[in-house]
Amino acid sequence: MVSNPFQSDDRGGPGAAFATTHWSVVLNAGDSRGDEHARALESLCRDYWYPLYAYIRRSGRSPHDAQDLTQSFFAYLLEKRLLTKADPERGRFRSFLLGSLKNFMANEWRRLNAEKRGAAQTISFDGQDAEERYAGESTDGNDPQSLYEKAWAVAVLDQAMNLLESEYSAAGKRTLFEKLAPRLQGDREDSSCAEIGREMGMSEGAVKVAVHRLRQRYREVVRASVAHTVAEPLEVDGELRHLMEVLNG
Repeated sequence: MVSNPFQSDDRGGPGAAFATTHWSVVLNAGDSRGDEHARALESLCRDYWYPLYAYIRRSGRSPHDAQDLTQSFFAYLLEKRLLTKADPERGRFRSFLLGSLKNFMANEWRRLNAEKRGAAQTISFDGQDAEERYAGESTDGNDPQSLYEKAWAVAVLDQAMNLLESEYSAAGKRTLFEKLAPRLQGDREDSSCAEIGREMGMSEGAVKVAVHRLRQRYREVVRASVAHTVAEPLEVDGELRHLMEVLNG
């Protein structure tokens, strides 16, 4: 089981380090920041395309149709700029995106096919990789929405891990990160710290401190990733709790 990164630390409440985020930029697209809105929405879509692909596949579509639908949906979403005014009722990006996809699949997909518009390559992804990921997941008993939410939670953790790896690599500590990263998955045996210490030329105590710092930074990065997908600071903790429930469900 993954150790719990979805929690506040003692240094701040829900609004700690909360700045203008991707989703809040999109929601406030009614002002003059049209280009910023487009970049923010595109960034969010690029981070969270796979949960949509998994939802479409679980809904019974073929791999080819799922790829085509995902691409066409993003092209439609970005082209139409569906969000032109702030609307608090739109809520979290996770919910907005799935609701928009459902509407698209029910209505717009038929029209776009009739017009032979196809899908612009606005958000690129590897279709083969997407299908390999989908095939490797345990989908038994998961309805499309449950699978979507689980894939979303995993995407948040993947983003955090990728950012941490980049940070450690930039600091010349990639090997240390590779040794410590499994500790984020719940491995807490002291013997592992001692072994890592021998391999890295560090004391066992120094390794434990490094693990503590990594876990702390992991929580910070996960929290920041979630903050990008909500409109208000007070929504962060609720979204974190939801994602943890999804992962443990």
